[in-house]
Amino acid sequence: MAELSTIARPYAQAAFDVAKAENALPAWNEFLSAASAVAQNDEIRQLASNPSINVDQLNGVLTAAIKPTTDGMRNFLSAVVQADRVDALPAVFEAFVAHKHAFEGSADALIVSAFPLDVAQVQELKTALEQKLGKKLNPTVSVDSSLIGGFCVTVGDEVLDMSVRAKLARMQSALMA
Repeated sequence: MAELSTIARPYAQAAFDVAKAENALPAWNEFLSAASAVAQNDEIRQLASNPSINVDQLNGVLTAAIKPTTDGMRNFLSAVVQADRVDALPAVFEAFVAHKHAFEGSADALIVSAFPLDVAQVQELKTALEQKLGKKLNPTVSVDSSLIGGFCVTVGDEVLDMSVRAKLARMQSALMA
């Protein structure tokens, strides 16, 4: 079977194109987020793989659970169900978010700090990272005391590790060489 990300790509592109044409990127983002969450539910996965459930029944259950607000969303959901690709909805959402971020010139940033950061510190770090990376960031902050001190930022596939733990590891590696 093909990778879910490969299957999801054309669906995400179609959803993005419709969302952009409707000038409704936030609404489609919310719809696909809900669809992704519903598709990951164990009961829904069992229902989707049950051969005694027909396409119309499954589409009705998903429509009731996700509550699409436009005809485009309902048609999209129906197309996914008819193609038996409900399992790909989480990957569709991820790919859609990537298209949305590329279009907006933004990215999600995961900031992991050794200690809790206040709003001003997060804003200062966000501003510095936006200047360095040249894109608007949507930060998510968490705390990991195993970093000892400092922080680690992940934006896409880029990682900036300024933690004390990483510095100690680099120092140990240099001393062992």
